Amino acid sequence: MQLSRLIAFSAAISLAHAFYIPGFSIRSYVDDEAIPLQVNKVYSDRSQLQYAYYDLPFVCPPTGKKHAGYPSGKSISLNLGEVLRGDRVKASDYDIVMGQDQECQYLCTHKVSRQDVKRARQLIEEGYVAEWIVDNLPGATSFVTVDRTHKYYAAGFKIGYKDFSPVTGKQKYYINNHITLVIRHRRAPGRAGNRGGKVIVGFEVYTKSIEAAHRASTGCPQEVHGETNGMEMYIAPNNTKLASQYPSSSYLPQEDDVDDGSTLTIPYSYSVYFREDDTIEWSKRWDLYFNNQEDSNVIHWLAIINSLVICSLLTVIVIMVINRTYRQVHGKDGAGDDGKLLPKRRKPASGTKSPRSREKAPAGLLQQEGETDRDDDFSSDDEFVEDITGWKMLHGDIFRAPVYAGYLAPLIGSGTQLVFMATGLLILSCFGILNPSFRGGFVSVGMGLFIFAGVISGYFSSRLYKTFGGINWRKNTLMTALLFPGLLFTTIFILNLFVWAQASSTALPFGTLVGLIALMLLIQLPLVYIGSWYGFHQCQPYEHPTKTNSTPRPIPEQAWYTQSVYPALIAGFVPFAVVFIELLFVFRSLWQDKSGYYYVFGFLSIVSLVGIVAVVEVTVVATYIMLCQENYNWWWQSFFIGGGSSFWIFCYCVVFYYTKLKIQGFVSALLFFSYSFLACSVYGLLTGTVGFLTAYAFVRRVYGAIKAD
Repeated sequence: MQLSRLIAFSAAISLAHAFYIPGFSIRSYVDDEAIPLQVNKVYSDRSQLQYAYYDLPFVCPPTGKKHAGYPSGKSISLNLGEVLRGDRVKASDYDIVMGQDQECQYLCTHKVSRQDVKRARQLIEEGYVAEWIVDNLPGATSFVTVDRTHKYYAAGFKIGYKDFSPVTGKQKYYINNHITLVIRHRRAPGRAGNRGGKVIVGFEVYTKSIEAAHRASTGCPQEVHGETNGMEMYIAPNNTKLASQYPSSSYLPQEDDVDDGSTLTIPYSYSVYFREDDTIEWSKRWDLYFNNQEDSNVIHWLAIINSLVICSLLTVIVIMVINRTYRQVHGKDGAGDDGKLLPKRRKPASGTKSPRSREKAPAGLLQQEGETDRDDDFSSDDEFVEDITGWKMLHGDIFRAPVYAGYLAPLIGSGTQLVFMATGLLILSCFGILNPSFRGGFVSVGMGLFIFAGVISGYFSSRLYKTFGGINWRKNTLMTALLFPGLLFTTIFILNLFVWAQASSTALPFGTLVGLIALMLLIQLPLVYIGSWYGFHQCQPYEHPTKTNSTPRPIPEQAWYTQSVYPALIAGFVPFAVVFIELLFVFRSLWQDKSGYYYVFGFLSIVSLVGIVAVVEVTVVATYIMLCQENYNWWWQSFFIGGGSSFWIFCYCVVFYYTKLKIQGFVSALLFFSYSFLACSVYGLLTGTVGFLTAYAFVRRVYGAIKAD
């Protein structure tokens, strides 16, 4: 019954795809109203480096003239998430007017040098695509499925393409210098539609490369839609200069990288067409960007079934552990009904004589007089021997403060921040508040949730620190507020230096770095301080059911699977097995197919919930095994066991890099592995906190059920 309810609930949540909330931010246009077109950036699946569109040396530079109320080249205000993801949105020189088709409109003629041509060829080789925006919709390349039943979009369009010369067989590079814009619209809902308003439901971009020759007086090509030669990105080498440079060589290189003043003239033009399309609802206009939806839904359901099967097996094991523990505490294995440890009667060494018959046996020939009485005394003393073995023997050491407790408390505090942030993001995403139309919203809202959860972080960290016997709560506050965020910021800053050297828009501007520091010091730190003050001064330490002995108990030799990192690696593989199928879709969206969008946050929420349950259950089982080995150092171990799945996820990232991706360049590879490591560290801290809190609750519950002197 519970399984059916869970499946029904997951089906309901999975319908909450990342669309607009209906009736939210609808923008309508009337006929002859100017529509702004904004240019953003270029990006590639083969590189982690992005570049602002207007920073490219071979495109038409902005003129500064006003179009749709914005001067071209003017930067559009961005939120923090957009800046962090490398967006650099600016107004353009493209004139688009609602309802007015333009078969050809001349844009500019741009001269490029040899270095600019080389740069264009490099970006075309790496498969870079450009992102333009109209009415908050990214310009998309349209595709049709094999069975031609429906079409779908891939965000962005290629800036050029490669071809082979039929004569020489060498590669040639062509720039797409003519763009056809197809804007699909329909009648606006409500009163705006009654006034003639229209809403945009699709933005398609079709590219073409047209040679510079055969142009009309307006600058447009004489043949726009027919077959034409492409605009090749090639400048013939300066043979005179090369001959003087290599006087004794009979071979002259075909490529000349030296800038000798030679230029290539590239004419740019565009076409605009409006098409009415009543088949697409405005609230569903993002559906076409979610390609292969039906096929992927089947795999998502398989991922959920896989997660539930693994979690069910774990649940059975946890129930067995709890049942055995309950029997040991309350049953026949050494405790009474009140939970107090009772002495256990020792079985006689031999014979089946009833204890009620205490008759003396006659003395044997080898038995001296009086030995029988002494044996009876010894037997009477041994009949009641306290049977405390395994985890019960740790009652005086189980809550002994761990080593490096001053680091554990801040990490647990930061982990609670991440738990709050992740929960909030998944909830908001499931209800459609965070969706692809809210550019940078996932990162911006996540940053806000993390910062304002500083109160929660400070509270848990300081109270746990007080439980460990800490005194300097202000030091703990600073470590909680700065340890994890500081390490994260430092790593990003170092990576930023490499990206800066590549002149990429992926690099964070200096102002953004200053803003992040201000958020951390001026907002998060005071909030952590407030939570720490309340948790340390207004709350009591967590109560423990047993007292800690003054002398630590020696820990016996441990089995290999309970030593070092083995418990974390072995136990961490189970939660990884729960989530790895859904991770494949996340990785594809982030690294392999950046033209698509990850949108099934309902499925992700269900898999994440089951994954957290798996973390809880493996932590309980691993902690119980450790306690049965008479090892009371469970504090740090439970944290590592909870976060152990992050190691396997990082290994999955490495396998994905070598088997699926075609990333080129040292900096791109460095960014991939660094970002993967940071993401896995954040995930490990989150799940490690869940594991620690689970083990803490489990241990307190178990030892709270017994009373030992």
